[in-house]
Amino acid sequence: MTLKRSHLTLAIAAAMTLPALATSAQAETSFIANSFYDQQHPHSKYGYIEWADTVRELSHGELDPEVYTGTVLLAPRASLQGIQDGIVQVAHHAAVYTPSEMPVANAVQELGFNFDDPLIAILAVTDFSTHNPIQLQEWQDLNIVYLGAYTTPPYVLFCREPVRNLEELQGKRIRTAGSTVSAWVEQAGGIPVNVPSSEMYTGLDRGSLDCATNAANDLIDRSLWEVADYTTLLPTGMYWSGPQWGFNEDFWSGLTDDQRDVFKQASAKAMTRMIVQYLDTADDALEEAQAKGNQIFQPEPDLMQSVEDFREQALAGIYDVARDKYGVEDPKALIDDFLATYQKWQGLLADVDRSDEDALAELAMREIYDTLPADYGIY
Repeated sequence: MTLKRSHLTLAIAAAMTLPALATSAQAETSFIANSFYDQQHPHSKYGYIEWADTVRELSHGELDPEVYTGTVLLAPRASLQGIQDGIVQVAHHAAVYTPSEMPVANAVQELGFNFDDPLIAILAVTDFSTHNPIQLQEWQDLNIVYLGAYTTPPYVLFCREPVRNLEELQGKRIRTAGSTVSAWVEQAGGIPVNVPSSEMYTGLDRGSLDCATNAANDLIDRSLWEVADYTTLLPTGMYWSGPQWGFNEDFWSGLTDDQRDVFKQASAKAMTRMIVQYLDTADDALEEAQAKGNQIFQPEPDLMQSVEDFREQALAGIYDVARDKYGVEDPKALIDDFLATYQKWQGLLADVDRSDEDALAELAMREIYDTLPADYGIY
C-alpha cells in the first residue's frame, strides 16, 4: 500500500535515524521500498506493490515492506543516493540518471537499440548483472546489492503527422531517451530532442516535438493518443540500465540466509510477471488507442532498414563507446559476456510458454538465483 504524504516526514526521519533493520515485538522486519513510477505502472504495480505481498507471504509475515510509489519520497535522480543513505532499504533506480556513478551499466545499455525482445532481455540482463565481475564490482563500489532487472517493451514512434518512411521523418523533432537512438535519429535525418518522458505530452501538444519515442502503453497511460494521432511500430530500443531492486548493502548483510532467499524468490516471481503484464499492457494500449482514432502504421522498408543498418554500425563501435565514453578498461570482456548471456537466454526461452509466469519464474530461479554464491551481495 502506498504511503500517504502525511507520513513522509516521519518515514524519512525513521529511515535515517533508526538501524536499517527495524524489528518489532512480533519479530517482523520492517523496511521501506520505493519505486518512482506511479502505482499503476508495471514497474510499481507488479515490481513493488505485488512484490511486497509476495515477500510477506513467502516470509510468513516476517518481512514487512512499506512501499512508496511516485516521487513523494525520492525523485528519480535521487534513488541511488536514497539507497546508499538508508532513506530506503530497496528501490528501483534507472542508471541513465547517474551515468558518472554507473558507467558500466550505462555502457551495456548502449546495446539497447540492438534488441527488441523484452522477455529475453530482462532475464539476460539479470543474469549478466548478478554474475559479470566487472558489473558486480560497480555495484560493490556503490554499496548496493543488485537483485533483478527491469526492461521496457520496444520503444515506438508517436507522431503528430504520419512518419512511415525516411522521407516523412526528415526534419522531425523527435524526443529520444538515449545516446544511441539519438544518433540514429540524427543520421536518419531527424532532430533528436532530449527531454524527460514527463514532458512528451506537453511537447507534442504545443508542437515543440513532432514525435516521441516510448513504450506503447504511454498512448493510454499518459494520454499521448490525444496529442499524437499517428503511431509507427518502429522498434527504437529498450531500456534496462540499473536495478529494479537495488538493496542497501548494510540492510542486505543484516538479513538471515532465509530472508535473502525470500527476496530472491519474490524477485524471480515479480520480475517475470512484471514483463509479461507490461507487454500485455502495451498491446492493450495500442488496441485502445486505435479504437479512439489513433492510426497505427508498420514502418515502410526504407525506415526499418535504416534502423537495422544503424544496429550493425552501433554494434561495430560498441567497444570504443564503452572504453572512450564510459571508461571501461576491458570493453571486449564486458560486451562479449553480455552478448553471450543474451544468446544463452535466446536458447533457454526457445521452447518456453512466454505467457506462463510460473514457468518463467522457475527458470529464473534455476538459471540465475540458485547459482548465486551463499554470500552474494555481502561485501
